[in-house]
Amino acid sequence: MMKKNYLEIIIDNLKTLIYALLIAIFIRSLFFQPFYIPSSSMENTLLIGDRIFVSKYAYGYSKHSFPFSPNIYDKRIFSKDPKYGDLVVFKTPADNRTDYIKRLIALPGDTIQFIDGDIFLNKKKISRKKINIKKKVRCGSGNFEVNSFKETLPNGISYIAVYNSSGTLQNTDLYIVPKDHYFFLGDNRDCSKDSRYLSSVGYVNKLNLVGKAKVIFFSNDTVKGSIFKIWNLGNSMRLDRFFKIL
Repeated sequence: MMKKNYLEIIIDNLKTLIYALLIAIFIRSLFFQPFYIPSSSMENTLLIGDRIFVSKYAYGYSKHSFPFSPNIYDKRIFSKDPKYGDLVVFKTPADNRTDYIKRLIALPGDTIQFIDGDIFLNKKKISRKKINIKKKVRCGSGNFEVNSFKETLPNGISYIAVYNSSGTLQNTDLYIVPKDHYFFLGDNRDCSKDSRYLSSVGYVNKLNLVGKAKVIFFSNDTVKGSIFKIWNLGNSMRLDRFFKIL
């Protein structure tokens, strides 16, 4: 048997890398994609340093399901409607490129408004119960004390939302969600750029939905150390968040 020359070895290795890349793109585009949480807008549901898997098939597929969002089709295929309370990754309408993750609060045709600190969905107050814990959450480079509430949406989905205890958003205009669009909020209500800010996020078109967050597979407290500091991982890893279902 003849030995392969160096050129054949290089070609074989390149083929292996290309096949592996194609398989990775296939899985990432059609099934699950990993995402890193870089901000505190979803505390305490999601923390800076969490790494999550997002289901790409949960809502069907659009151009944003694929790397670089190729402009090859302007509709969703195998489309499925998201539900109240879903944790959704989407491309921001401002640039159709940046990935955000927020909680779905209002569906197409819904109205939503903050009145005296309460949220009214279709003129009915969203049920919320204060949780008697007071703690600090992150916001940018700082921290602030918050009041925590268990909020329950019309379909029975509950979650914890936190509000700045020293002053929070009380009143807004009435938002009317357009057809084929959705309204999102961050769980860290006073440290979240979301659908309340019409000039930067606003209503999100269904074509911009990337997928539904399913599980936290890894979490590292960036304040205590980078994952690249191998010697400190014992202190910085949040083991209680590994493989946490969302």
